[in-house]
Amino acid sequence: MEKQVVDGLREVFQSGRSKPLQYRKQQLRALHRLITERQADIEQALKQDLNRNTYNTSLFELISIENDIKSAERDMADWAAPRSVKKNLNSALDDVYIKPEPLGVVLIIGTWNYPWAMILQPLVGAIAAGNAAVLKPSELSEHSARLVKELLPLYLDKDMYQVVTGGVPETQELLKQRFDHIFYTGSSTVGKLVMEAAARHLTPVTLELGGKSPCYVDKNCDIAVACRRITWGKFANCGQTCIAPDYILCEPSIQDRIVEEIQKTLLEFYQKDPKSSPDYCRIINTRHFDRVLALMNECTIALGGESDCSQCYIAPTVLKDVLPHFKIMQEEIFGPLLPIVTVNGLSEAINFINAREKPLALYVFSSDKTVIKRMLTETSSGGVTVNDVLMHYTIDTLPFGGVGNSGMGRYHGRHTFDQLSHHRACLIKSFAMESLNDARYPPLTAARLSKAKFFTQHRLCSCSGICVWAVIATLLAIGLLVALIVVLI
Repeated sequence: MEKQVVDGLREVFQSGRSKPLQYRKQQLRALHRLITERQADIEQALKQDLNRNTYNTSLFELISIENDIKSAERDMADWAAPRSVKKNLNSALDDVYIKPEPLGVVLIIGTWNYPWAMILQPLVGAIAAGNAAVLKPSELSEHSARLVKELLPLYLDKDMYQVVTGGVPETQELLKQRFDHIFYTGSSTVGKLVMEAAARHLTPVTLELGGKSPCYVDKNCDIAVACRRITWGKFANCGQTCIAPDYILCEPSIQDRIVEEIQKTLLEFYQKDPKSSPDYCRIINTRHFDRVLALMNECTIALGGESDCSQCYIAPTVLKDVLPHFKIMQEEIFGPLLPIVTVNGLSEAINFINAREKPLALYVFSSDKTVIKRMLTETSSGGVTVNDVLMHYTIDTLPFGGVGNSGMGRYHGRHTFDQLSHHRACLIKSFAMESLNDARYPPLTAARLSKAKFFTQHRLCSCSGICVWAVIATLLAIGLLVALIVVLI
């Protein structure tokens, strides 16, 4: 079944159907109609999957998809146009450029925490770049997966874009097929398996993974504002966000103040009972519910801690005086637990971060420019936001992606287009000025080598057409001089 799907898409792709930009724009407009006309259905599916309400669905998923579609439709012609590059003297009269080309058939494996954005945003880039695509939504967000499979063929060209649903066996069967690129969002553990499967066909991969994203709160900052922003980013979607602040690093002297300010913010955001708040989501299933609850063992609960297995509900929870060897510090939490680890100043915080895998995101709150500069220059992460959380994700001109264990590759806006395109190097020469090529032809001499070195090492000024014509005139003069010497000899 999976082989037939991939072979069918490849046949249609190779017919050239997706090469015209107008076709790609038509598909993007159809995708936009899908998320606007069927918004109520999408909201209902997410309510069933994650207990997410209408407003949070728009804020965290639909707006970003719509922005990417509009950006791609508006700027696609510029993205797909040949890109001129600097020339050397040897190529002064030639056409030299980079031509973005479609890769072919792309596999997009989505995840369950944001089941629409994490599969449709990469699809926007795949369409804009001219690829065919197979979408594999996560089976854990089952209502959304079912709806994706139902709706996509009603709006997009089903000969070019198909959805495969199912669990692990279906995913494993898909990974046996040859794709031209695999785009995976999920855990590092599964990411390694995806990369191993892709290696059998030498298929390039984009891995959007995760990890423990640290949040350093400096004593020299507006702690009330910092905690307000941290609370929003941590407990949105019930903590099930790959770039949520995973833990707080701070000095012992401000730990209690941080707990106090988070408590005030939780009361403002979710009132006295988060369980009855329409803005508070649920854990995706009982397996993850049990996993997250187990992480609290050996921890001191400062706030929250309540749970209800029947609803997969875990209250927003803050844990204080957490030690580095605790279980909760050994894996990504992916739930509404916020540990606070105390450190003795900035240097210790930096050492703590650098002793662990490179995170997908890094957050620092400080009013001290020296603190900010040191954190930026002495650490590494996929992305960084200073004095806020999550918000770098919303800027589509910034590349979003990990480094090391948190992933490879990047996407959003033009970055998705480039990630899912082949950048073909193009050189188009004329038959003129053949005498200038003597420098590379046998019999080679010291003089010819010196001439070749001169022409290849000197860059052509691209500031104006005058420079180009000056070089052309020089080359013509050199050619005439060479011809004259030959005649005289």
